[in-house]
Amino acid sequence: MGWFKKSRNKDLKNVPESVKRQYRCAFTGHRPEKVIGSEGRIIVELRREIEKAIADGYKVFLTGMSRGVDLWAADIVLELRRYNKDLRLVCVIPFEGMEERWPADWKKHYDLVRRQADFVWVLSDRYSKDAYQKRNQWLVDHSSRLIAVFNDSSSGTGNTIRYAHEMGVPTHIIEVPDIWRQF
Repeated sequence: MGWFKKSRNKDLKNVPESVKRQYRCAFTGHRPEKVIGSEGRIIVELRREIEKAIADGYKVFLTGMSRGVDLWAADIVLELRRYNKDLRLVCVIPFEGMEERWPADWKKHYDLVRRQADFVWVLSDRYSKDAYQKRNQWLVDHSSRLIAVFNDSSSGTGNTIRYAHEMGVPTHIIEVPDIWRQF
Protein backbone atom coordinates (compact mmCIF):
# COMPACT_ATOMS: atom_id res chain seq x y z
CA MET A 1 0.00 0.00 0.00
CA GLY A 2 1.41 3.45 0.66
CA TRP A 3 0.94 7.17 1.04
CA PHE A 4 -2.33 8.63 -0.19
CA LYS A 5 -1.43 12.30 0.08
CA LYS A 6 1.69 14.12 -0.96
CA SER A 7 3.78 16.08 1.50
CA ARG A 8 3.08 19.77 1.80
CA ASN A 9 6.81 20.17 2.40
CA LYS A 10 8.73 18.63 -0.47
CA ASP A 11 12.02 19.63 1.21
CA LEU A 12 11.62 16.60 3.50
CA LYS A 13 12.01 14.15 0.63
CA ASN A 14 15.76 13.77 1.09
CA VAL A 15 15.80 13.96 4.90
CA PRO A 16 16.86 10.65 6.51
CA GLU A 17 14.19 8.69 8.40
CA SER A 18 16.16 8.97 11.65
CA VAL A 19 15.96 12.77 11.46
CA LYS A 20 12.25 12.82 10.55
CA ARG A 21 11.48 10.44 13.41
CA GLN A 22 12.76 12.84 16.06
CA TYR A 23 9.89 15.25 15.30
CA ARG A 24 7.14 12.57 15.33
CA CYS A 25 4.84 11.67 18.18
CA ALA A 26 2.39 8.73 18.06
CA PHE A 27 -0.76 7.92 20.01
CA THR A 28 -2.13 4.74 21.50
CA GLY A 29 -5.13 4.14 23.70
CA HIS A 30 -8.25 2.18 24.35
CA ARG A 31 -11.49 1.99 22.42
CA PRO A 32 -14.31 4.00 24.02
CA GLU A 33 -15.98 0.93 25.56
CA LYS A 34 -12.74 0.06 27.41
CA VAL A 35 -12.13 3.55 28.76
CA ILE A 36 -13.11 4.07 32.38
CA GLY A 37 -14.51 7.52 33.04
CA SER A 38 -15.34 10.63 31.09
CA GLU A 39 -14.40 11.12 27.45
CA GLY A 40 -14.17 14.85 28.15
CA ARG A 41 -11.56 14.43 30.87
CA ILE A 42 -9.49 12.14 28.66
CA ILE A 43 -9.59 14.72 25.89
CA VAL A 44 -8.41 17.42 28.32
CA GLU A 45 -5.43 15.26 29.34
CA LEU A 46 -4.68 14.31 25.71
CA ARG A 47 -4.67 17.97 24.74
CA ARG A 48 -2.31 18.77 27.61
CA GLU A 49 0.14 16.06 26.48
CA ILE A 50 -0.09 17.10 22.82
CA GLU A 51 0.61 20.73 23.74
CA LYS A 52 3.63 19.57 25.79
CA ALA A 53 4.88 17.61 22.77
CA ILE A 54 4.50 20.68 20.55
CA ALA A 55 6.39 22.78 23.12
CA ASP A 56 9.13 20.12 23.00
CA GLY A 57 9.44 20.53 19.22
CA TYR A 58 7.17 17.79 17.88
CA LYS A 59 5.46 18.75 14.63
CA VAL A 60 4.17 15.46 13.18
CA PHE A 61 1.57 13.35 14.97
CA LEU A 62 0.77 9.76 14.05
CA THR A 63 -2.65 8.28 14.75
CA GLY A 64 -3.68 4.66 14.30
CA MET A 65 -7.24 5.79 13.43
CA SER A 66 -9.09 3.45 15.81
CA ARG A 67 -12.25 4.50 17.61
CA GLY A 68 -11.67 6.35 20.86
CA VAL A 69 -8.27 7.73 21.83
CA ASP A 70 -6.77 7.63 18.31
CA LEU A 71 -9.55 9.71 16.77
CA TRP A 72 -9.87 12.03 19.78
CA ALA A 73 -6.14 12.78 19.59
CA ALA A 74 -6.41 13.35 15.83
CA ASP A 75 -9.21 15.87 16.43
CA ILE A 76 -6.99 17.80 18.83
CA VAL A 77 -4.09 17.90 16.38
CA LEU A 78 -6.41 19.06 13.59
CA GLU A 79 -7.76 21.81 15.84
CA LEU A 80 -4.28 22.95 16.89
CA ARG A 81 -3.12 22.84 13.26
CA ARG A 82 -5.51 25.72 12.50
CA TYR A 83 -3.28 27.92 14.70
CA ASN A 84 0.06 26.28 13.94
CA LYS A 85 0.56 25.59 10.24
CA ASP A 86 3.73 23.57 10.95
CA LEU A 87 1.75 20.72 12.52
CA ARG A 88 1.04 17.58 10.50
CA LEU A 89 -1.32 14.67 11.06
CA VAL A 90 -0.46 11.24 9.67
CA CYS A 91 -3.13 8.54 9.63
CA VAL A 92 -1.65 5.05 9.88
CA ILE A 93 -4.36 2.57 8.92
CA PRO A 94 -3.75 -1.14 9.49
CA PHE A 95 -5.85 -2.24 6.51
CA GLU A 96 -8.25 -0.69 4.04
CA GLY A 97 -11.84 -0.88 5.26
CA MET A 98 -11.05 -1.19 8.97
CA GLU A 99 -14.01 1.09 9.75
CA GLU A 100 -16.64 -0.81 7.73
CA ARG A 101 -18.31 -2.49 10.73
CA TRP A 102 -18.29 0.55 12.98
CA PRO A 103 -21.40 2.50 14.01
CA ALA A 104 -22.34 5.28 11.57
CA ASP A 105 -21.17 8.13 13.82
CA TRP A 106 -17.69 6.63 14.19
CA LYS A 107 -17.47 5.97 10.43
CA LYS A 108 -18.30 9.61 9.80
CA HIS A 109 -15.67 10.71 12.34
CA TYR A 110 -13.06 8.42 10.73
CA ASP A 111 -13.83 9.74 7.22
CA LEU A 112 -13.62 13.35 8.38
CA VAL A 113 -10.21 12.84 10.03
CA ARG A 114 -8.90 10.87 7.05
CA ARG A 115 -9.91 13.63 4.62
CA GLN A 116 -8.23 16.34 6.73
CA ALA A 117 -4.98 14.44 7.34
CA ASP A 118 -1.73 15.56 5.76
CA PHE A 119 -0.79 11.96 4.97
CA VAL A 120 -2.63 8.66 4.98
CA TRP A 121 -0.58 5.48 5.17
CA VAL A 122 -2.42 2.17 4.68
CA LEU A 123 -0.31 -0.82 5.70
CA SER A 124 -2.35 -3.53 3.95
CA ASP A 125 -5.22 -3.79 1.50
CA ARG A 126 -6.94 -6.47 3.63
CA TYR A 127 -7.41 -7.62 7.20
CA SER A 128 -5.03 -10.09 8.82
CA LYS A 129 -5.04 -11.30 12.41
CA ASP A 130 -1.86 -9.35 13.19
CA ALA A 131 -2.88 -6.18 11.32
CA TYR A 132 -3.37 -4.08 14.44
CA GLN A 133 -0.13 -5.28 16.02
CA LYS A 134 1.78 -4.40 12.83
CA ARG A 135 0.15 -0.95 12.85
CA ASN A 136 1.10 -0.41 16.51
CA GLN A 137 4.69 -1.41 15.87
CA TRP A 138 4.83 0.86 12.81
CA LEU A 139 3.67 3.78 14.96
CA VAL A 140 6.41 3.15 17.51
CA ASP A 141 9.09 2.47 14.88
CA HIS A 142 8.39 5.81 13.18
CA SER A 143 8.17 8.08 16.22
CA SER A 144 10.32 9.28 19.08
CA ARG A 145 7.51 9.82 21.61
CA LEU A 146 4.38 7.87 22.42
CA ILE A 147 1.36 9.35 24.18
CA ALA A 148 -0.80 6.61 25.70
CA VAL A 149 -4.16 6.55 27.46
CA PHE A 150 -4.01 3.41 29.51
CA ASN A 151 -5.99 1.42 32.05
CA ASP A 152 -5.54 -2.25 31.12
CA SER A 153 -2.19 -3.97 30.59
CA SER A 154 -3.75 -6.94 28.77
CA SER A 155 -4.61 -4.93 25.69
CA GLY A 156 -3.19 -3.74 22.39
CA THR A 157 -2.41 -0.47 24.16
CA GLY A 158 -0.45 -2.35 26.82
CA ASN A 159 1.43 -4.27 24.13
CA THR A 160 2.25 -1.03 22.32
CA ILE A 161 3.58 0.57 25.50
CA ARG A 162 5.75 -2.48 26.21
CA TYR A 163 7.08 -2.42 22.63
CA ALA A 164 7.87 1.30 22.92
CA HIS A 165 9.84 0.60 26.11
CA GLU A 166 11.74 -2.21 24.36
CA MET A 167 12.57 0.12 21.48
CA GLY A 168 13.61 2.98 23.77
CA VAL A 169 10.76 5.29 22.73
CA PRO A 170 9.77 7.53 25.65
CA THR A 171 6.13 7.05 26.61
CA HIS A 172 3.93 9.64 28.26
CA ILE A 173 1.18 7.62 29.92
CA ILE A 174 -2.16 9.10 30.88
CA GLU A 175 -3.33 6.55 33.42
CA VAL A 176 -7.09 6.74 33.28
CA PRO A 177 -7.85 5.98 36.96
CA ASP A 178 -5.37 8.70 38.04
CA ILE A 179 -7.27 11.30 36.01
CA TRP A 180 -10.42 10.78 38.06
CA ARG A 181 -8.61 11.28 41.37
CA GLN A 182 -7.35 14.69 40.21
CA PHE A 183 -10.82 16.20 39.70
